[in-house]
Amino acid sequence: MIPSGSGHSTRKMSQAVKNQVFDATNAPRNGRGDSSGAAGAGPRRPTRRMLVRWGSHSVAIGGLSPVVVQSMTNTDTANVEATVEQIAELAAAGSELVRITVNSREAAEAVAQIRERLDTRQVNVPLIGDFHFNGHRLLAQSPECARALSKYRINPGNVGAGSRRDDNFAQLIELACRYEKPVRIGVNWGSLDQDLLASLMDANRRLPQPQEAGVVLREALVRSAVDGAKRAVELGLSADCLCLSAKVSGVQDLVAVYREMASRCDYPLHLGLTEAGMGSKGIVASSAALAILLQEGIGDTIRVSLTPEPGGSRAREVLVAQQILQSLGLRAFSPMVAACPGCGRTTSTVFQELAARIQAYLAAQMPLWRARYPGVESMKVAVMGCVVNGPGESRHANIGISLPGTGESPVAPVYIDGRYARTLKGEDVAEQFQALVDEYVQSRYTPTGNGQTPAQ
Repeated sequence: MIPSGSGHSTRKMSQAVKNQVFDATNAPRNGRGDSSGAAGAGPRRPTRRMLVRWGSHSVAIGGLSPVVVQSMTNTDTANVEATVEQIAELAAAGSELVRITVNSREAAEAVAQIRERLDTRQVNVPLIGDFHFNGHRLLAQSPECARALSKYRINPGNVGAGSRRDDNFAQLIELACRYEKPVRIGVNWGSLDQDLLASLMDANRRLPQPQEAGVVLREALVRSAVDGAKRAVELGLSADCLCLSAKVSGVQDLVAVYREMASRCDYPLHLGLTEAGMGSKGIVASSAALAILLQEGIGDTIRVSLTPEPGGSRAREVLVAQQILQSLGLRAFSPMVAACPGCGRTTSTVFQELAARIQAYLAAQMPLWRARYPGVESMKVAVMGCVVNGPGESRHANIGISLPGTGESPVAPVYIDGRYARTLKGEDVAEQFQALVDEYVQSRYTPTGNGQTPAQ
């Protein structure tokens, strides 16, 4: 059973693991782009390393690789055109893996066409097939689908009932072995193995001091995932071709489940709060749950499961996942803009408009900058609204501007790498500052330029 406040795997790591040097892409960084004296997340939980491949492209999960961002389409997979467009949108937003529903013969037959069209467009993101109830039949009936997918997601709670469960699960694993595909054993408390849960509940009732039902439910989730992985290995799947997940919709339950699962296995773990919800509720709940676990070194790939607003972009969940990782200092995806919230000292909206303008400009430039200026994604920009925190916050950024507040002199000092650089004046302060940002990027992040990038 999972005791209240159970420990997690990072408490059991050896000092040698804690002292291990991590890949630079995971190193916590301060505002100037270096790791000296920077606070950061705890040591990453050491795990096996799983590769998800398509052609010559591969994504590493676990083994202290950078935490991977993934997402899932919400199109009807049988609609090839709509699914291709959404996958391309998600990949362009930065989703490193994309999961698609494979729930019918028509969907299975569409997968190879989807893969072919993506390849034609040079979108090489690996595709994960999400299987429930009938995956064993669909993969057997459609070898083209089995080949075109880069990974299978299997939920042991709904692969069949009674004696058929073991047979169907075995068939799925046999197909994964045949086509050399890795597998995620993905448990969900909305579709948990009811036989296992009933057995654990019965055993709990016989205890002198029975645990609460929630504790037993969490134990069933962990047991289902870990036992599923054990059975897959017994059936011939390499242990290096497995990752696990056990998704719930409650923040504290998710934290408790993953802490316990992390302590019982060395497989990579996929994190995600299922049915997180819409808008700010979904973002806040997912951020709270994932941040706790990631800060403790638990988690190798994440998805933020947001319900899109009507007409909203599915890619929003990718951006939120990236921002969670970047806010924790685990990865860098795009330059961040720090801006004050405003108060009675900042009755002007100039700093708000400039912050929004700079944020949009950085996002627009990133496709070009990412290839041309290595390390630019870790840049930090500050746009502040008055003299109270403006100069100090600007000094903590790579480049920052402190705009005048109410009653202050109509000048805007700019700080670069912690030092005062110049003061901007006039009606075109926004244009002047944007030009300085351009100059900074070109001088500091060009490998052959005069300056050294902060990441070096």
